[in-house]
Amino acid sequence: MSKTAGIIVIGNEILSGKTRDENSLYLVRQLRDLGVDVRKISVVPDELNLISIEVREFSNSYDYVFTTGGVGPTHDDLTMEGIAGAFGHGIRRHPDLESTLRQYYQPDAIEANLRMADIPEGARLVGGKGMWFPVIAVENVYIFPGVPEILQRKFERIKEMFREAPFHLKEVFLRADEGQIAGILHRVLAAFPDLMLGSYPYFDNPVYSIKLTLESKDTAYLERAHALLLEELTRIQLNPVKV
Repeated sequence: MSKTAGIIVIGNEILSGKTRDENSLYLVRQLRDLGVDVRKISVVPDELNLISIEVREFSNSYDYVFTTGGVGPTHDDLTMEGIAGAFGHGIRRHPDLESTLRQYYQPDAIEANLRMADIPEGARLVGGKGMWFPVIAVENVYIFPGVPEILQRKFERIKEMFREAPFHLKEVFLRADEGQIAGILHRVLAAFPDLMLGSYPYFDNPVYSIKLTLESKDTAYLERAHALLLEELTRIQLNPVKV
C-alpha cells in the first residue's frame, strides 16, 4: 500500500483570492514523484479552532500531513498554536531556534522576531543540520511556511525521507468522445480494481480529444491493464493517436 498524505493550506489570503496557492500544487507533484499518494487538500482560514480540528482529522487519516502558511511573527500566524492544540500540547520556545533567530536579526532582534522560535511541545526539528531554519514536525505533521520559495527549499532538503516505491504511468491518446469509451473504462476497472485510471477530455487540441492515464506501482499489473484497454479499444475500432 502507498503511504498517504494530506495537505492543509492555511491563510485568509488564499480564501479571499488575494494570493494564489502555489504550494499545494508543488507538494502534490513532488510527493507523487516520491511515490506518496496525496488523498486530500484542504484550505482553512487563520482561525485557531478550525486549524486544530483540520490538523487532528488529517493526522488521524493520513500517514503524512503537510501544512503551509500561518508561520511567522504577526497576529494571524496561528499555525503553531493550532497544531499544538490539535494534539493537546502547549507552546514552548526552542532554545536552538531562538539562538538562530538572534544571530540572524542581531542587533535588532525583538520579541516579535523571536516568536518564530515558539513551537508545540514535543515538536522535533527535521533536517536541521546545515539548514538555516529546520522543518518543524509534530507527530506526523510537517509544518512549512507559506512563501513558496522558502517552502520549496525546505522540502527539497528533506524530501528523500518520504520516498516510496514509484508510481508507473502509461498514457493513451484518442480522437473520440468520452461517451464512446465509458463502457470500456468500466470493464477495465472491473478487471483491474486497483488501477488508477483517469480520463481527461480536450476540446481545442487538433491531435487528440481524450488523454487516458493508467497508473500502478505494480508494473506487471499495469501492463496487463494497458493490454486489455488497447484490446477493447481495437474492438470498437478506436486506435490510439501517436503523440
